[in-house]
Amino acid sequence: MDYFAVEGGRPLEGRVFVHGAKNSALPLLAATLLADGESVLHNCPDLTDISAALGILSGLGCRVRREGATVMVDPTCRRGHTIPDELMGQMRASVLFLGSLLARDGEAVACWPGGCALGARPIDLHIRAFQALGAQVRSWNGRLSFYGPRLHGRRLALPIPSVGATENAMLAACGAQGITVIDNPAREPEIVDLQGFLRSMGAQVSGAGTGEITIQGGCRLHAGEYTVMADRIVAATYLCAVAAAGGEGELLGTQGEDLGPVLAALEAAGCETGRAPNRLWIRRRGPLGGVGSLCTGPYPAFPTDAQPLLAAALAGGTGKSRITETIFDRRFRYTEGLCAMGAAIQVEGDTAYILGRPLHGAQVAATDLRGGAALTVAALGAQGPSRIWGLDHVDRGYEGLETALAALGGNIRRETGP
Repeated sequence: MDYFAVEGGRPLEGRVFVHGAKNSALPLLAATLLADGESVLHNCPDLTDISAALGILSGLGCRVRREGATVMVDPTCRRGHTIPDELMGQMRASVLFLGSLLARDGEAVACWPGGCALGARPIDLHIRAFQALGAQVRSWNGRLSFYGPRLHGRRLALPIPSVGATENAMLAACGAQGITVIDNPAREPEIVDLQGFLRSMGAQVSGAGTGEITIQGGCRLHAGEYTVMADRIVAATYLCAVAAAGGEGELLGTQGEDLGPVLAALEAAGCETGRAPNRLWIRRRGPLGGVGSLCTGPYPAFPTDAQPLLAAALAGGTGKSRITETIFDRRFRYTEGLCAMGAAIQVEGDTAYILGRPLHGAQVAATDLRGGAALTVAALGAQGPSRIWGLDHVDRGYEGLETALAALGGNIRRETGP
């Protein structure tokens, strides 16, 4: 079993490239099913979740090729509309393939999706969107089937701006006759990226990033070529690593235009940050303070995926912070690992109270993707050696996290042990 061996307590200095966004690449890969021909995605990260998505496409009969960070998908010879259970259960984003299959075939079958155990994460909004477009839904023995050979466009109002439901509604609406309008959609940058890829395929989609998305469905889509956006949560991870350990780091491939709340929080804690075309830098020379009160929320609020990363840095600082989580009800599970490193964190309901103080190395285990990254961030700022287990979680969203953090000057390596 692999683990990260980290020797913390020394400032970082270096530069690192921010790879493509997992949360953008996954819906884009699902969208390739809509094309008549081979689509090309550049800057596609090499992650276990991406491998699972490519496995789903291959299992459906698509021709899939990867050359470095470029992935080619040709769905013209695909067969069937059932996603294999073992692949569907590996990640939550597998549910996005249902929207594309429904749009293209009028039918889709799968088991319930997997992913990180972060509490209640129902897909009822996805199902309601499919039903609103005219699909019939059946659930039995842990499986779901959708049947809608004649989807029709209509106005959909999401009760909450769910990212996955917005993406699935966009994908399914591409196969519906007429105009679909999504009210109260998610406004995340990844939604804008999906719109960009769909447009490259000839889809008529507008409004992503605003309070209303419009899709003119029923058009045949051709192959598209697109570059996946940089991963803003990976960028936040590198920023928080420098904040935790001190020093200076430069991030290439992004300029942080979608990281406003994260940069603001780090600056409030005493870090300096700066932006330039296609790069972003951070510096911490003095002590890391607190941020007062902070609350996660849908974009453009502070992202829930960056919350554990910031908390890990603040735990080893000198100030007081209060972080309220509004998205996932089990997001704070990572705090047990931080407390094993000496952190003073008290969780009450949906709020964590952090009193910064020096951390020490420890053996800890990741329980989810961002929690594993948070423990790694904390270990870089802690005094002494740490071992971070549970890297299967981390590898779902980071391409060589240890290599990237080493490029920033961290003393970290991947090892195998009992």
